[in-house]
Amino acid sequence: MALLRDKKVLGWVLYDWANSSYVTTVMAGFFPVFFKEYWSKGVDVTVSTAKLGFANSLAGLFVALVSPVLGAIADRGTMRKKFLLFFCYLGILMCTSLFFIAEGKWLLATIIYVMGVVGFSGANTFYDALLPSVADEKSIDYVSSLGFAFGYLGGGLLFAINVIMVQKPSLFGIGSTAMAVKYSFLTVALWWAVFTIPLILWVPDKAKRREEKYVIGGFRQFVDTFRKVKHLKVVFLFLVAYWLYIDGVDTIIRMAIDYGLSIGFESKDLILALLITQFVGFPSAIVLGKIGQKIGSKRAILICIGGYIFIVFWGILMTRKYEFYVLAILVGLFQGGIQTLSRSFYSRIIPHDQLGEFFGFYNLLGKFAVILGPILIGLTGLISHNPRIGIASILILFVLGGGVLITVDEKKGHSEAKFLRYEEG
Repeated sequence: MALLRDKKVLGWVLYDWANSSYVTTVMAGFFPVFFKEYWSKGVDVTVSTAKLGFANSLAGLFVALVSPVLGAIADRGTMRKKFLLFFCYLGILMCTSLFFIAEGKWLLATIIYVMGVVGFSGANTFYDALLPSVADEKSIDYVSSLGFAFGYLGGGLLFAINVIMVQKPSLFGIGSTAMAVKYSFLTVALWWAVFTIPLILWVPDKAKRREEKYVIGGFRQFVDTFRKVKHLKVVFLFLVAYWLYIDGVDTIIRMAIDYGLSIGFESKDLILALLITQFVGFPSAIVLGKIGQKIGSKRAILICIGGYIFIVFWGILMTRKYEFYVLAILVGLFQGGIQTLSRSFYSRIIPHDQLGEFFGFYNLLGKFAVILGPILIGLTGLISHNPRIGIASILILFVLGGGVLITVDEKKGHSEAKFLRYEEG
């Protein structure tokens, strides 16, 4: 925690505290339910689900396709921070706009939501790319873990307040549950905007190159990336491993919700489980960051993968409600750790003068996650007629991801990145 005395570290960490409120209250918490019950009122449940799924897919696909190009442009023009703020305040504006959408206006709500997700996700590409600007090689694991940890805590705190607002609107002088949900969207926008200010004031943007024609240069850099693969074999191997195991991580999250519903959980139970995951994720992300600092990021990631393998087995055997809460705790223990350690490990093996571009590809893989897992569950479930066997199939993702990760040589990757910078310099 002593690192938080450094203003640039504190400013960077507080942005995660700021934007995580959008994930908890809007994306995971109230928007899906409110979309069905308010903006799509009277519409068949399956139809509203399809609409929301399409909205999420559209937003994710857009960000996945443009992130590498935007990152390349930002690298060439020394504009990572400016791009971050553009997307950040796009997300804040869209979050505010949700307050004004009337009942039944599902199409407008969908458009605003898609643009908000684009703002949130686009900003994260440049937020990740600023990590090496605030942390050195020795502290990067810990600083990365602080970001995720404070994200869990900040998002969880505001979500807890929002849950009380929605369940007891009269305590806040609000006339109805629907208006309480709308006011919760406003609190997210305010929270996000206020806690972004330290990043604006204190976080530097250390890029080594500046070009007047940075847009053209950015597109050229994006194209050149494909030619660099032969020089960055370690990066390629890590991204393959990351894609496999992070697909498993994201599929686990969706499996937990489906399981909760299937064994009779009500929405209040799911919200409580989400809060548990958030608050467990805060200390565990810090602890795993420290472990990564001592034993190395790669070994710590492998520990997290082992934890997720245990989680899958727990999910296969789970039959009672209390076991779902245990599952929420287990997910909280490893989710933040595997995210933060992956980010800091990746930052060590990529060229530091092309951070935006390479983190664009990193986030692209994140957006395309949750593809293999659902397919595996669906196919094995159809063949076996047993959903538990379907769930067991995602063990393949963790085993393969861990197996590929074992072959990744961090020192070699660091040397390859330095050699690439030397060649281009």
